[in-house]
Amino acid sequence: MRVKICGITTLNDALMAIEAGADALGFVFYPSSPRYITPKDACAIIEQLPPFVEKVGLFVNENAHTINTASKKSKITLAQLHFDVDKRLTDNLEIPYIPVIRAESSEDLLRYGNEYRLVDAYCHAYGGMGKRLNLEWFKGVDCSKIILAGGLTPENVEEVKSFGFYALDVSSGVEISKGVKDRKKVNAFLKAVFS
Repeated sequence: MRVKICGITTLNDALMAIEAGADALGFVFYPSSPRYITPKDACAIIEQLPPFVEKVGLFVNENAHTINTASKKSKITLAQLHFDVDKRLTDNLEIPYIPVIRAESSEDLLRYGNEYRLVDAYCHAYGGMGKRLNLEWFKGVDCSKIILAGGLTPENVEEVKSFGFYALDVSSGVEISKGVKDRKKVNAFLKAVFS
């Protein structure tokens, strides 16, 4: 299983997450988020990262031109799309992307068919709200292409390991405050995932 630490705002937090064993880092390009970072500031962090780390940019309700421009400016390697996407938008993206399902019911899990997708709990706001999904919804579902997000913590991550998710995405569950990661929580989360 892979792990993404989302809501990275400093180089120190980025390096600490990688050192703990994270496979991917998330940068929030949504100005209304308390974890917002500009593409320019994200680039300053990304340029100092070691190789083989996925750099993911989180976008909300943006067009292809804006996503492409921010992706080039920041040097992210993957776009995470927190809104309903259509083929016209994805055909115009110049970067690989992953759609996000903000699930309100078990039926939502099947959207995007057999594509890799991130599944988060539905909330009015976007991202990092710490709301958990009903794990009963995943029983009998092939989770091998699902990245699970929403309310994950070092204390509850054990509960999701048996479902065979492709990856886990954590943000608020490993923070001291919004946008500031806690070394002990990050280490405890990664240790719990890989033990």
